[in-house]
Amino acid sequence: MTKKSITFVNRHYPPNLNVTGENVWDLATYLIQHHDIEVHIVHVDRQYTGGGVQRKPVGHIHKVKTIYTGSNRLLRYLAGLWDGYFLTKKSKKINKGPIVLLTSPPLLPMWGSMMLKKNEWILWSMDLFPEGFGAIHEIKKSSWFYQFSYRKTYQNVPSKVIALGPKQKEHLDSKYRKKIPGTILPCGVFSENISDISTPIWKKEPDKIYFGYLGNCGIPHNPDFVKAVMDAIDPERHVMILVAYGIYADELKSYAKGKKGIQIMDNVPRPELNHIDVHCVTLLPSWTHIAVPSKAVSSVTSGSAMIFCGSTESDNWYLLKDAAWHVNDEYYLKDQVKNLVNSITKEEIISKRENAKRISKQLVSMINTSYIEIASWAK
Repeated sequence: MTKKSITFVNRHYPPNLNVTGENVWDLATYLIQHHDIEVHIVHVDRQYTGGGVQRKPVGHIHKVKTIYTGSNRLLRYLAGLWDGYFLTKKSKKINKGPIVLLTSPPLLPMWGSMMLKKNEWILWSMDLFPEGFGAIHEIKKSSWFYQFSYRKTYQNVPSKVIALGPKQKEHLDSKYRKKIPGTILPCGVFSENISDISTPIWKKEPDKIYFGYLGNCGIPHNPDFVKAVMDAIDPERHVMILVAYGIYADELKSYAKGKKGIQIMDNVPRPELNHIDVHCVTLLPSWTHIAVPSKAVSSVTSGSAMIFCGSTESDNWYLLKDAAWHVNDEYYLKDQVKNLVNSITKEEIISKRENAKRISKQLVSMINTSYIEIASWAK
């Protein structure tokens, strides 16, 4: 009897630190240990330091050389095109079960649509491109390149879709103009996420309400929301923890300097996330469905409450709203945030935290169901 197999294709994979690679590792480990499935991983041979936990690679590893690892934006885009082509070509040559394409490098699904017409391929959607290029206004939607890549990306429908949430799944169905079979696999529910019951050393005033912005603040995010939270902090009642990286990180850290009640830190370990009472998450409305920040999911599944600044159409709100407060960043942002931050009580936080526990159980159940379903797709 031929052993079941499946192939995952992504730019990053452990030991490189990267959230998408970590998600592949989690699923691959499950498939190997619980279903004895032969897992193949095709990824780019490069060093990368991002967020995540150090992992020892599992599965059969196939590496593809890249032509550029620097920071020049144009060369990075060209290298991404190169990487996507050769990653897809390699996965086709291996020919081990269904081919699961993630969305890094950005146009990887375009290559899948063009090159895997005769293969069973599955789209695992993280950030969506070329829409992401349009959202950051780096490539005009009217340009020939955007129009070509968009048309080719959605020209051939994958056999199945793994989406980050129900709303993103609906969005993809509308883009492909077909209701595609698939499953929902939220990103940010960490398999080893165990809350630390001891009070961390940075929580020096536990009687106060602790707000936190922890993670990337880049083009899909609104730095003005984070600044508004800083401005709303009452040092007599609140503390805000700031752990920021990304293009707006220096701007936020500079803005925070000298403000009472703000603590700038390099990192908050995952087991300590629940010691933040209220996590702050932002996603610009133009990025709705294009990105579904894992930070929101990990915040709530750690047992904390959340303020979400973004569209109510986003899966971050749809899945997590019972543990969250909403801010609309399209009008009177500073006033909204100030009124909200100063109205939040410890009693409300306790209620939101209880909801977070319930949501966390639901998401874990959703992931377990999706893992079983994905295992059944392996041939």
